[in-house]
Amino acid sequence: MQGGSSGIGYGLKYQARCISDVKADKDHTSFLTGTLSLKEENEVHLLRLSSGGSELLCEGLFSHPNEIWDLASCPFDQRIFSTVFSTGDSFGAAVWQIPEPYGQSNSSTLECVASLDAHVGKINCVLWCPSGKSDKLISMDEQNFVLWSLDSSKKSAEVLSKESAGMRHSLSGGAWNPHDLNSVAATSESSIQFWDLRTMKKVNSIERAHVRNVDYNLKREHILVSADDESGIHIWDLRKAKVPVQELPGHTHWTWAVRCNPEYEELILSVGTDSAVNLWFASASSERKASESPVEASRLRVNPLLNSYTDYEDSVYGLAWSSREPWIFASLSYDGRVVIESVKPFLPRR
Repeated sequence: MQGGSSGIGYGLKYQARCISDVKADKDHTSFLTGTLSLKEENEVHLLRLSSGGSELLCEGLFSHPNEIWDLASCPFDQRIFSTVFSTGDSFGAAVWQIPEPYGQSNSSTLECVASLDAHVGKINCVLWCPSGKSDKLISMDEQNFVLWSLDSSKKSAEVLSKESAGMRHSLSGGAWNPHDLNSVAATSESSIQFWDLRTMKKVNSIERAHVRNVDYNLKREHILVSADDESGIHIWDLRKAKVPVQELPGHTHWTWAVRCNPEYEELILSVGTDSAVNLWFASASSERKASESPVEASRLRVNPLLNSYTDYEDSVYGLAWSSREPWIFASLSYDGRVVIESVKPFLPRR
């Protein structure tokens, strides 16, 4: 199915690449996004969906000193988040705290909780432990990843361990396994690597060229989804990971990111440099559910694309499901356009 967009829009002043669901906010559907301006003072916007679901409101606007290349919200404190940033000459990473009180009338200054300064090369991302209670986080550059312990009350972060992936691998990102908190998947130019945080050693890998992004299925313990630059989307059962259990065509240009729905295990979102957001139905099981009619099952096997949201004029890089309302997602195109959409018409029958 092809469609435009009936979503709720919000425009940032500058270009942008990253958006994050504020998981720790249990009272509102909230997102954080940051800008990517080389010459101007950059901004972090705290956005909240109105109670009626008809407006996207800026609840806080904060100045950030550098271009923001990655942003991730802390899972246990809604005022804390991390950024990876560029100064123009080098990359850095830090954990920030939103000041109180705050509002959109003037740009407030963020409070730096800790600088993640154990890197020399280009930092790609920061991963928060998905348990929602842990103070652990990981920062990753092209050759190394570092495990940290954060103490926000003391405004400090301690390096617990550091390991190199080796010169043959250029790490680009990753995902922390929500089913096994000692396991992290890291993407590189030629593979998906699986690391054990207890030993800081690589324990397995999937040889795959140009993997751009990965995400774990929160409802299926052994399922990982990957986005490849040119060959689309692959769904892996990690118990038998020699070949993917399902392949999706992805996008007409590079597939940039994938996100599994936090509640509905069959729903996957993807974004790409073709200026589109795609919603997929992807069952990694060969068994048809009792509630699924033979006609519906046949149709989904033929065309797993449920909808394509095409109301964008630039590449779409940022993508986040709402953990509070899992039928809602936010997307972000490079020109700074945030769009909130509902997938309620496409929810699987329970």
